Amino acid sequence: MKYIMTFFWSFLLVSMLNYVAGSIAGIASFDFMTGIIASVVLSVIILLMTTAIPEGEVADH
Repeated sequence: MKYIMTFFWSFLLVSMLNYVAGSIAGIASFDFMTGIIASVVLSVIILLMTTAIPEGEVADH
């Protein structure tokens, strides 16, 4: 479920950013595939970051 929700939220946020940035730049068409590809990349980066960060307290040495 964690993977699905990570992709879902990254897809929504990247698609919104893609649409807004395209509108500001004056690009006439909205490219759906760019949002999907960027969402997959962002999801993988987020999931890799969550595995690299320890979950509990780190002991001081």
